[in-house]
Amino acid sequence: MKEAILSMLTGGGGAFVSGEAMSEALGVSRAAIWKAIDTLRAEGCDIEAAPRRGYRLRTTPDRLTEGTVRPYVDPARKGGLIVLPTVDSTNNYAKALAMDPAGFADGTAIAADEQTGGRGRLGRSFQSPKGKGVYLTMLWKPAIAPAQAVDLTAYAAVAVCDGIEAAVGVRPGIKWTNDIVLGGKKLCGILTEMSVEGESGALSYIVCGIGMNANHAPEDFSDEVRPIATSLARELGHPIDRGRLCGCVIDALDRMYGIWLSGGGSYWERYRDGCLTLGKPVRLIRGDRTEEAFAEALAPDFGLVVRHPDGRRETVTTGEVSVRGLFGYFA
Repeated sequence: MKEAILSMLTGGGGAFVSGEAMSEALGVSRAAIWKAIDTLRAEGCDIEAAPRRGYRLRTTPDRLTEGTVRPYVDPARKGGLIVLPTVDSTNNYAKALAMDPAGFADGTAIAADEQTGGRGRLGRSFQSPKGKGVYLTMLWKPAIAPAQAVDLTAYAAVAVCDGIEAAVGVRPGIKWTNDIVLGGKKLCGILTEMSVEGESGALSYIVCGIGMNANHAPEDFSDEVRPIATSLARELGHPIDRGRLCGCVIDALDRMYGIWLSGGGSYWERYRDGCLTLGKPVRLIRGDRTEEAFAEALAPDFGLVVRHPDGRRETVTTGEVSVRGLFGYFA
């Protein structure tokens, strides 16, 4: 109940919310409201009380909970919302939920304050320290063939940029194919996985994991990652409200998913316009082999059209090649 009260206070935008209104909305006694308010105060929330006016949230500690996320998502959204203090991986949690016989709501969002076993592409670890980032997975079950889902990661990249812009007022760019970049460094990674039924070949579910660096300082990254990674707080010069960031990204992904299912929207054009890789020399990495090329265009299926030094053109996909900038992470 305390998270529902925190959500109502956060959604009040600094205005007073009456105890009576909260009591009626939640179907509990005024005494239960008082008790929950006291608990929130003990956890660091600065909540002002005024006779005949109610309660007003002044400040809250940097917490990622359902109560700090829910005010920023559409109250009419049909997907579930689960916010965990810690988990090995939000993608793993989503996969386990997908196998639950009780089922799950299409569009369920799972977020965590910390991951102990976060993963990126090709099995790489994704550093997910407590209280610093937003680690989010969307669980979807679209009624489509698996081959129709290949462009979902690119759509999600545009939606993540939309959500970040809505939350903090700055729009990052996209490094082909699934990294979000700000200030020339990696801000966010996206890992999409799907499950296909062995006998029928039908799509069982899709999990789309998004790891966002929000309040990381340089020392929060390992020596290996530090030269190419950044955070919103580092780029903007002030701490980020992680609940708002998480909620705004969920909201943008919800909108994207509906458009993606309908086959509409202008996400290809928006991806192309936001892709920082295009028009730059790149390094293609195929296992132990490395080639230099020029990123010339975006193919209709979101593949990267590159031109080799001998003039030969090739369309590459993320499944067969990794792309790095010739002079830096993306440049």
